[in-house]
Amino acid sequence: MSRAHEDLFLMLTPAGTLRAHEAAVPDATGLALQSLMAGASAPLRQAWLAAHPGHEAILATSLEEGWIHEVSRPLRAPDTKLDNYLPHAIAGLSGSRTAALASDEGFCLARTGYSEEEAETLCAAAADFFDFAARQRQRGWAGSGRAVSFHDGIDMLLPTTTFMLFWVDGVGYWLILGGEPLVNNVAFVELVWGLRAAGTKFTPRAADVQAGRRFQSGG
Repeated sequence: MSRAHEDLFLMLTPAGTLRAHEAAVPDATGLALQSLMAGASAPLRQAWLAAHPGHEAILATSLEEGWIHEVSRPLRAPDTKLDNYLPHAIAGLSGSRTAALASDEGFCLARTGYSEEEAETLCAAAADFFDFAARQRQRGWAGSGRAVSFHDGIDMLLPTTTFMLFWVDGVGYWLILGGEPLVNNVAFVELVWGLRAAGTKFTPRAADVQAGRRFQSGG
């Protein structure tokens, strides 16, 4: 193996970030993928492979699936205050730059493009959808998932609003996007990594509440 290959760094793609954070209790692959965001910077390929005997097979699959990409420079996690960072992080995920982030309980943590009233209504609606989906799963409906889009036009060409649920360190977050959802870009990776980085300084739930209170008081 060449020295150049050994020195590559590993990081999740947007698709890999979705795969890693799709469940409150991740499977073995999800845990392995999440470990790429465990530190303040992207891990070296060889160091990550040496950390667990199963990582080599997971890396091969992840490269094929497009969940991981290899980079030549050490990417660093966002290191900012959540109340300053979150609106910037979520803005690029919406084609109309209207977005909100909520806890799984419907508490508004961040918003951009929406008024405070609109954001709070949508965050509450996302939590209601979570309860609805949970009830339908108990009834055996496999179609009740973690994301839903709503359309004004009968042709359903472009959603007006999309709700998407993801999990970071056991804490659920609703991403609420106006217009075209643009989740397949690096902004989503940075959002999740920023939330994880904040969780190393504070408990995840405390960080959520702290950020939400600041937004409610100052917008």
